[in-house]
Amino acid sequence: MRMEMVDWPGDILSLVAQEASALVELLCEQNSGVLDRIFALVEPKTLDHIQSLTNTRERVSAIVDYFKSSDRNSCTRFLTTVYQYSENIPFLLETTLVSIAGYSPGTNCNHTCDTVDSSHSPNVKRPRLDHLQSYTDALKSMVLQKHESVAQAVVKDIRLEDTWVYLRHRNPPRVKDKTIQPQVSLDNHEGEESEHKVSVESLLKTTSRVVTLLGQAGSGKTLLVHCLGRDWAKGSFPSVHLLFLLEFRQLNLISRDLSLKELLFLFYPACDDDEEQRDSVFEFILSNPEKVCFIFDGYDEFRAKLTHPEKLESISDPNKPLPMTNLISGLCNRKFLSDCTVLVTCRPRDATDMFGSPGFITCELQGFDRLGVKEYAEQYFHKKGDELKKKAVNLLMNNRHLLSMSHVPGLCHICCVCMEHLFSSDGTDLQLPTSLTQIYMQILLAFLKRINGGVVSGISLLQRYRSKIVEMSQLALKGLEESTIVFMDTDVSPELHDFGVKSGILSRVKLTREDGSSGYGFTFMHLTMQEFLAALHLMTSQNITESQLKKKLNLKTRWTTKIDPKSVFTDSLHVYVCGLAAEACKSSLVQLKGAEGTTAWVQKRQATVRNVLLGFAGSTSQTGPKIVELCRCAHETQDAKLARAIGSRPQFELRNIRLNAVDLDSLAFVTAAADQNVCLDIGGCSIDPDCLEILPSFKKVDHLIFRSRKYDDKFAEALCGILCKLQALQKLDFISGGLTDVGVVKLARALKDCPHITHLNVSDNSLKDEGITEIAETLCRLPNIVSVLMGKNSISTDGILTLIERMSACNSVQKVHVEYVDFLSNNSLGNKGLKKILDLLPKLGMIQEINVSENGVDMDGVVMLAAALCNQKNLRKVDARHNSRQLTPNVTGIHLHKKLSLTHSDIKPFYMTKLCKQLVKCENLLDIDLSHVDLSTNEALLLIRSLADCQRVTAVELRHQAEAFIKFVPEKAEAAICKLTEYELRKSNVEKLSRILENCPRLSELDLSHNLLRDEGVKCFVDYLPKLKISSSVSLTGNQITQVGALHLVNSMNTCEKVVAVEVSLGVEDQSLIKFVQEHVNGKTLRLRECSFEVIHLKKLVEIMNRCPRLLTLELSSNSLHSQGLLSLLDSLVELSTIQTVKLRKNGLSSEQIEYFVKQLSSCHQHRDIRIDEPWLTGNAVASLIAKCLNLQQHIKEISVNHASINIITEGNSSPRSTFVFDDCDIEGQHLTPLTLPIQKCHALQDLKFSQLKMDRKGADFFSAVIPFLRNLRNLTLDLKGAAEDDVATLMEALPKTTSFESLSLSQLVLGDHGTAVLGRALQSMPNLKSINLSQCSGWTAARGRDLVRGLVQCVSLSEIRLDSVILDEEGITILAQGFSCLTSLRRLSLNKIRVVTSETFVNGTGILYLLASFKGFRQMEEIELESWRMGDSGTCELVKYIPSWTELVKLSLSDNNVTDQAGEKLLAALSHCKVLQKLQLSKNQLGQASAAKLAQVVPLLPQLSELNLSENQFGQQGSMSLCEGLMSTKALKILHLTSIGSSDLVGVASSLKHCPSIEDVSLSWNLCDDSLARTLAEILPLCTKLKRLDLEANNITTAGATVIAKCLPSCPSIEVIRLWRNPIAKEDENLKDQRLNFASV
Repeated sequence: MRMEMVDWPGDILSLVAQEASALVELLCEQNSGVLDRIFALVEPKTLDHIQSLTNTRERVSAIVDYFKSSDRNSCTRFLTTVYQYSENIPFLLETTLVSIAGYSPGTNCNHTCDTVDSSHSPNVKRPRLDHLQSYTDALKSMVLQKHESVAQAVVKDIRLEDTWVYLRHRNPPRVKDKTIQPQVSLDNHEGEESEHKVSVESLLKTTSRVVTLLGQAGSGKTLLVHCLGRDWAKGSFPSVHLLFLLEFRQLNLISRDLSLKELLFLFYPACDDDEEQRDSVFEFILSNPEKVCFIFDGYDEFRAKLTHPEKLESISDPNKPLPMTNLISGLCNRKFLSDCTVLVTCRPRDATDMFGSPGFITCELQGFDRLGVKEYAEQYFHKKGDELKKKAVNLLMNNRHLLSMSHVPGLCHICCVCMEHLFSSDGTDLQLPTSLTQIYMQILLAFLKRINGGVVSGISLLQRYRSKIVEMSQLALKGLEESTIVFMDTDVSPELHDFGVKSGILSRVKLTREDGSSGYGFTFMHLTMQEFLAALHLMTSQNITESQLKKKLNLKTRWTTKIDPKSVFTDSLHVYVCGLAAEACKSSLVQLKGAEGTTAWVQKRQATVRNVLLGFAGSTSQTGPKIVELCRCAHETQDAKLARAIGSRPQFELRNIRLNAVDLDSLAFVTAAADQNVCLDIGGCSIDPDCLEILPSFKKVDHLIFRSRKYDDKFAEALCGILCKLQALQKLDFISGGLTDVGVVKLARALKDCPHITHLNVSDNSLKDEGITEIAETLCRLPNIVSVLMGKNSISTDGILTLIERMSACNSVQKVHVEYVDFLSNNSLGNKGLKKILDLLPKLGMIQEINVSENGVDMDGVVMLAAALCNQKNLRKVDARHNSRQLTPNVTGIHLHKKLSLTHSDIKPFYMTKLCKQLVKCENLLDIDLSHVDLSTNEALLLIRSLADCQRVTAVELRHQAEAFIKFVPEKAEAAICKLTEYELRKSNVEKLSRILENCPRLSELDLSHNLLRDEGVKCFVDYLPKLKISSSVSLTGNQITQVGALHLVNSMNTCEKVVAVEVSLGVEDQSLIKFVQEHVNGKTLRLRECSFEVIHLKKLVEIMNRCPRLLTLELSSNSLHSQGLLSLLDSLVELSTIQTVKLRKNGLSSEQIEYFVKQLSSCHQHRDIRIDEPWLTGNAVASLIAKCLNLQQHIKEISVNHASINIITEGNSSPRSTFVFDDCDIEGQHLTPLTLPIQKCHALQDLKFSQLKMDRKGADFFSAVIPFLRNLRNLTLDLKGAAEDDVATLMEALPKTTSFESLSLSQLVLGDHGTAVLGRALQSMPNLKSINLSQCSGWTAARGRDLVRGLVQCVSLSEIRLDSVILDEEGITILAQGFSCLTSLRRLSLNKIRVVTSETFVNGTGILYLLASFKGFRQMEEIELESWRMGDSGTCELVKYIPSWTELVKLSLSDNNVTDQAGEKLLAALSHCKVLQKLQLSKNQLGQASAAKLAQVVPLLPQLSELNLSENQFGQQGSMSLCEGLMSTKALKILHLTSIGSSDLVGVASSLKHCPSIEDVSLSWNLCDDSLARTLAEILPLCTKLKRLDLEANNITTAGATVIAKCLPSCPSIEVIRLWRNPIAKEDENLKDQRLNFASV
């Protein structure tokens, strides 16, 4: 192809300037001959200057600068010479130069032939450019053809400049160093995505970046990228020279490795397969990647995942064949062609950040707004008659469900097709579909109607074409399971092909095979249609089992992950399956099933789907995206019961997903079904303003929360339009947003029409004086307002004062309870401004909290605040950070609890005196917060004197420059705590401190941790100890003591009679504790860990212990004892007659040393309890050691082995050996051989237990050899793993058949039929058996199971039966029920999760009732466990008949039994007769408010109740308040689990814990509670002195709330862990370093 010769049209001088750097780089690489030819073009004077330059680059730069300022002709000659004689010219530069050199007027190129190789002439170089131009023209033609094929059915033209996408940006986290300015504004949240609209056209306006275009199915991604290709082919993107559009569905067909060159020319071949053309074009691509664009469409349809760039090898050779995943990933991640443009389309859930490739951006297609839907519908019906058009458009716009679906362009088209079909059908009764699935069912009918020209016989379309639909749906499912969208000719029969094409369900597509040949295949008209048909197959095929169906019902999340960004191939199949479970689809499914008994079969299958969804609804582990997906599924089913179960949760928390109209419509559906108040908490979600119009359909939304910088003035304006329509709305939070005065003015005016508003929160926006003033004026018109939060805004000092004046002038403010007025903080009020505010306080009588922190208030101002705190009755909290921090009162009994914080203040004695004079007037509970106040050690000692000076002081806790408090009570304190930590307390201060403490008779706890006492200071303190009246403990941890100091502490047991325990650790876990006489403690205990004692120290230790008259327990751990000292110590321990218990843990003892110690004990005729823990004490080693000890020591009474620890109990007399226990110590059967003879000699052995024993043949032989010798054996426990059936049978044969045998436990054993039969016979020979545990045993057939039960019920003396998870048939259950009538001694029965096979009657209730009726004869029942029976109310009512007679009942477990309030109230009333009940487990039921109220009445009648599990019920807020009343009287309660009880307000529950003095374990997880719970817990936890574990997982506690909890932990020594998983907490916060705060989910 030749081009016409024309003059260069542009400005050549400008061209030289533009390409100057490229010309310099090119000429620097040329030889001197080329430069000489160019020098010849320069006029002599200038040439002399240029040649005087010594550096080549400087000379070349000077030449280029010379021609930049020369005339046009000189410049043309220069460029022509450069083109003719230079080598290796970059392709783009060469393209420009040839246009000048080849056509410049008067230029003769032929003279070069004598001096330069002809390959450098323009006539030779031109073919390269001709090839590029020719290929580009052909490429554009192919791209246009593809667009024409894709867009043939498009209703309206696509204008890319008017089609919008949301461009996402992730805001960087805020830096901690305030001196470092982040690169973008901090108006946005840390790490939160912000977004703005851009046109689709703009995506290719900027090149050299990677773009991911997201869009849900039907949003038009494929059409838009083909439109981009069309516009490029027509010249819209001049910076893009080559554009390649590739489809992932086509790439799926390629199995072999390809190079990039092979890939491109496979789908876009060169003209006439010209190799030279391919080389030229690919050379251009490699040289100019910034001019090339790659579009990959449909990543969600790709069968594989992109390879992570870290796993990609260095790709240096672009011609190297690679797997397709590596090739595409290499492009996206800049491994080659780093400056090319890449655009990838996919569904949102399959989005990946391309692993962080440079220049990566994400954008998401915007759907139709309301106007767009109307325009599309009008265009669709434009040629179908005005009457039909008007009727259809009005119907679409007025039907909320159809309109919400039509926001997605593809679904809008589907809805239009559906309406056209419905309007064209016979009959006038138009039944509109109510779900997406029902719409697709109508679409299917519309497609079927196309066959035979629309002629329809009397038979229904589904019945007429049933066989073809069945075949088509089977193909659809097969494709989804194999990730196939494109089907080959061989996959589709000719008949099905004709049927599919005629109906429009299948489309014929042209394919390019990997060998380059062309062919044809088939696809479904859209992936969503393939998913719908696949769902049809799942719901109608006899070959699909219920189990297979259930596996398809997994909820999909919308959150993407960098770890596994590519999800499953389909994401809508489950939605259509759920839609087909709707009652409206039953008739269609019956027609497609087409067999006798079909209706019942279809109903059962539909019920299966709904039951699976009900299971999801009851789960507490669903995240926000999955909850939305579950609502979608429920909406598809149109099932009210399911919707009610989902919508009954009190709060829907939705985070960081796009919420579309269908989502909100589905949420409205489930909340309407629940008919209860609900909170919508929407944070970081992208929402089109049009979607807000759906919110009024949430009839019961009483709390609406929007939190994100995305929500700005425009969003607020859209919200204003619907606020007045939310009749139930009481609370509105518009927080952490982009709201300014412009938006808040409109919002405030809209609120005037919302009289029910009680709570308004506009914190953390960009509000100034005008906006805040507008809100203040609005408050006067809101009669029910009780809470206003306006913190973290930008209000001036004048604005604050004006605001308070306006509020005080408003009569209604007298009724306002402003919970947290923190808009006063971070200003410059000073004392003068503070006084104005305090003068107005009497007019603001209901104000409870004020924040004036960081306002320049000095100590005189703090004194004023203290006076206001004491004088103002309702004022409860004043925050004056860095001057004084918080005055926090809460109601405790009849007293008001107030707290004065003076954190970060410079307090002098004079001001402290003035403060005290004010605070002494405060008659309420009072705390003084002195945190971060710089006190010297002597000043701290002056504060400790308050313990002696004021009997109201209950605690002085001083931590140097950290948390510090003085706590008062209204009356004389019964006990006081003193903590002085992290100061420089030395020996010289000890005498002064001790004299102060001598005058404190109420002191219970003294903590002097982390000071500088050292050994000498400790000795001095121990000398004073007898004079101090301390009732509980002293801590000297972290005082830099050595072994000498440790011995001083040990000696306190001799010098101070009240000391009952000393604990010292000198290792990593530094600890030094002294404990004093407690109730029920006899004798003294000494614990020494990691002390590394030398011989001299051990001798001193023995001397001290010899002087101790009542030392009963000695524990030595991790002390690395030397051999000589060790033997001496062991000998001494034998001689110390006062020591009864010795614990030796991880001291490096060998087997020989342990044997020596046990042997020495044989000479000691007294009771000894020896516990030895060494890591090697497992397996064969421990078995051999035990065997030797049994032979060495005849006085051993009991031996137990647990993990790597042995416990040996000896008695002075020759009492019989009674107990051997081997528990989880890695012992195998082959290790037991050495024990055979020693145990055979233990004829008096009564208890034998092996747990977690790895069984083999030698193990079976061991038991067969040993058990017959144990004629007095009473209890046998065998928890065996991996036992063969023959070995089990051998073991069963050896079971004791003596009259003394009473207890048998064989849990988790696979018995097999033979072993079961033997056991069944053996049980008949155990007349005195009192306890049997066969929980989780298995391996028998139904017949042998019946034999086992027959044997069991003949043991008429049984008092305990445990059959958890045992599988029996219906007859076996009947035998068991009949046998219960004879077991009158039964006291403990556990039948948790018992499984019944081949029994409909048990499942539907009659079998359950029969078994429960057999309990009638039980009169002495103490424990009964019936978890997971799902007995419902009928079963529960049957059980209730017998409970009142079980007056000795201690434990009742009925978790997971579908119990509702109807039976729940009766159950709880019956339990009032069980006065000794200790454990009650009712989790995973459907108990509600009525049951909670009844429980509150019953619990006071159960004084011994120690464990209460009510998790996963739906008590709601009112129910939780009822629980509070009951908890007031649970003095014995140790465990309380309230996980997911349907209330986010558990403040009352937390507060009631102070009335539970025994509480140890509390779970309040999965309740979405906020920081108010955390603040209450922080006040209550120090009062819960026995609490060990607190679970707060999956609430809404923020970093601030967690910090409040953390600050109270120093006062909570008993707490071991507080679990805070899944809360919005920055766990790296410096205030959250306490190891007891657990944030990790593992």
